[in-house]
Amino acid sequence: MLLRIAHLAGLQLLISCCRAFACHSMESSDFSLPGDYLLGGLFPLHSGCLQVRHRPEVTLCDRPGTFNDHGYHLFQAMRLGVEEINNSTALLPNVTLGYQLYDVCSDSANVYATLRVLSLQGPHHIKLQGDLLQYSPKVLAVIGTDNTNQAATTAALLSPFLVPLISYAASSMTLSMKQQYPSFLRTVPSDKYQVETMVLLLQRFGWTWISLVGSSGDYGQLGVQALEDQATVQGICIAFKDIVPFSARAGDERMQDMMHHLARARATVVVVFSSRQLARVFFESVVLANLTGKVWIASEDWAISTYISRVPGIRHIGTVLGVAIQQKTIPGLKAFEEAYASADKGAPRPCPKGSWCNSNQLCRECQAFTAHRMPRLTAFSMSAAYNAYQAVYAVAHGLHQLLGCASGACSRDQVYPWQLLEQIQKVNFLLHGDTVMFNDNGNPLSSYNIIAWEWNGPKWTFTVVGSSTWSPVRLDINETKIQWHGKDNQVPKSVCSSDCLEGHQRVVMGFHHCCFECVPCEAGTFLNTSDLYRCQPCGKEEWAPDGSQTCFPRTVVFLAWHEHTSWVLLAANTLLLLLLLGTAGLFAWHLDTPVVRSAGGQLCFLMLGSLAAGSGSLYGFFGEPTWPACLLRQALFALGFTIFLSCLTVRSFQLVIIFKFSTKVPTFYHAWVQNHGAGLFVMISSAAQLLICLTWLVVWTPLPTREYQRFPQLVVLECTEANSLGFILAFLYNGLLSISAFACSYVGKDLPENYNEAKCVTFSLLFNFVSWIAFFTTASVYDGKYLPAVNMLAVLSSLSSGFGGYFLPKCYVILCRPDLNSTEHFQASIQDYTRRRSST
Repeated sequence: MLLRIAHLAGLQLLISCCRAFACHSMESSDFSLPGDYLLGGLFPLHSGCLQVRHRPEVTLCDRPGTFNDHGYHLFQAMRLGVEEINNSTALLPNVTLGYQLYDVCSDSANVYATLRVLSLQGPHHIKLQGDLLQYSPKVLAVIGTDNTNQAATTAALLSPFLVPLISYAASSMTLSMKQQYPSFLRTVPSDKYQVETMVLLLQRFGWTWISLVGSSGDYGQLGVQALEDQATVQGICIAFKDIVPFSARAGDERMQDMMHHLARARATVVVVFSSRQLARVFFESVVLANLTGKVWIASEDWAISTYISRVPGIRHIGTVLGVAIQQKTIPGLKAFEEAYASADKGAPRPCPKGSWCNSNQLCRECQAFTAHRMPRLTAFSMSAAYNAYQAVYAVAHGLHQLLGCASGACSRDQVYPWQLLEQIQKVNFLLHGDTVMFNDNGNPLSSYNIIAWEWNGPKWTFTVVGSSTWSPVRLDINETKIQWHGKDNQVPKSVCSSDCLEGHQRVVMGFHHCCFECVPCEAGTFLNTSDLYRCQPCGKEEWAPDGSQTCFPRTVVFLAWHEHTSWVLLAANTLLLLLLLGTAGLFAWHLDTPVVRSAGGQLCFLMLGSLAAGSGSLYGFFGEPTWPACLLRQALFALGFTIFLSCLTVRSFQLVIIFKFSTKVPTFYHAWVQNHGAGLFVMISSAAQLLICLTWLVVWTPLPTREYQRFPQLVVLECTEANSLGFILAFLYNGLLSISAFACSYVGKDLPENYNEAKCVTFSLLFNFVSWIAFFTTASVYDGKYLPAVNMLAVLSSLSSGFGGYFLPKCYVILCRPDLNSTEHFQASIQDYTRRRSST
């Protein structure tokens, strides 16, 4: 039942269309040719009306003033191709091709022609069966049509029957969808490649701020959408987008509004993805609005169309670049058209009796052509005509294989459209040096020319400045061939915001990422070229100044052995050690002399040894910090200097007791002597510092560390002791001992001259305090590479002041004043002190 309803619906539709087109009782003989196998041809010999229809109506094609030169050349290209094939002995020998050609000036004419080619031989109706494998329509394949909308309609109607439809001009990407249009093929490239080529063209010249205009219909609207999608992915922003409606007229309110927005968009580049008819309306409006100084990117449909280049006043619009199908020629087409025009075509013949006559197989203008009055064959029409010519040959080669003509004779068997479709999809042949074949989506292997309009005298000419091939899509342009409209032939700029300086990130202003302000990257960050909108932080081992485009490796710094500063400190410390060793030897040699005994006797060796230990700790400051060096360098100095200060304190205290309190407090004096008070004090004091140091090393263990915060470009290798509580406690303990030593020395300032060490000890301790105050002051303002050197200098100053203040005067007496190193001199000094005490 459903099949019968469909059958009746199709039959009624066909009858309705036929009645509508049966307004003429005449038809041109040029539209049909008998043959063993028939092809259908759909060509726009006349132009349709672009006005929006509000009532259902049929457009009659053969109307005065609507003749379409471009469609005429396509029409003749198919006729020439069929004639050449029929005259060939190599292609389809002993087989004759025929055709039924139709003028598809409108959608209604296109539907009628499609139904006609689908109709069965004889009954002239479409029969929908359960099994369409045996369906044999009037034609085996169809060549057409001129635009995407009509091609989609025809392809949808032919697809259930798998009748091959090869379009010479419909380039919409949707027609490549084999689920919807399984029998559609084409000899013109898909808009997919045109869009990719346009995006590459925009990228080539750095145009990131563009306006986009399309035409109503699948070609323009789908092209604009695809271009917007791909351009956006590539970082190109659309400043303005609009569609020219079918009802548009040059200068009407709708077009004036579009021109106003184009001018306000501030985009130098305008991509016009439009059909020829609406592109003319658009550029007539551009001329009226005096919109000049722009770069216009043309889509393939109008890029080299004289219909557009001859718009009055178009010369001043700016620069026009476009994507065009590679210009190819059909050998003999011009001569074929001239022969057709010169031939006696006769009057249109009446409809055969009993057949249906129709107005879309009639061309009265064609009948009137002469050798001196005929359409001019332009490069644009020649390229399109070549595609139609190529489609005819593709069908012929598919039929050649299907009929087994390779043996020299064709079988003339019954052929069904779906069988022919399988063979056409497999064709691979050369036609005038060009390879003809189709990919899985029915698209050809082809390429584009990049053209530029060049003003020569009274008209535009089209210059090929490059090419585009695929896949993948590649662009090759000779920029020197382009004549730009600006000063000095410079490439115009079309950007919303100029590129930022190196190391400046883009801060988007508004909705478009192409409109931005430039802000320098902060120190420690850099601008990665893969993301111009966000500064990236450098790695831990890297640094970057303000406004940097890259990060640099940080310089690792520490107090190396080979530096000049290190050599000076090493020399000074080595000298101090040698002096300590020399003094120890000198004191050992003069151990029994009064000077050495008064200095403490054997206690001096402990003092010298502790100073030597502190001096030895300085070697831990040189080179890259290690774990043992960090553990010992400060702790060893602290402990050694504690022993020295303890000995100095107890020595000064002991002299005070002997000379001042031995008679006044004899019990305390005897207890001090009998219990070895001096040794006990040194041991307890040193043990206390040892306990502090061990606690420091266990709880606040000094470890090698890499310091990143103080200097952005440096990694400072150091130990962690300076900021620990243990270091501070050890230092404060030594400070307390220094004050004690100073106090004991000051109390004994009036002792006998040979025992009075107040001046020297005071000087050495004062120098010690100054050294450490200077170190801590420096450390508070400087944290650099040479801070360990400053620390060493403070340590060296403390050790040198202790050695110089206590031992150097005694060495001087031993070496230079041996007369003062005698028992008599010391006794005389004591007697003088006793007399002074008695007198007071």
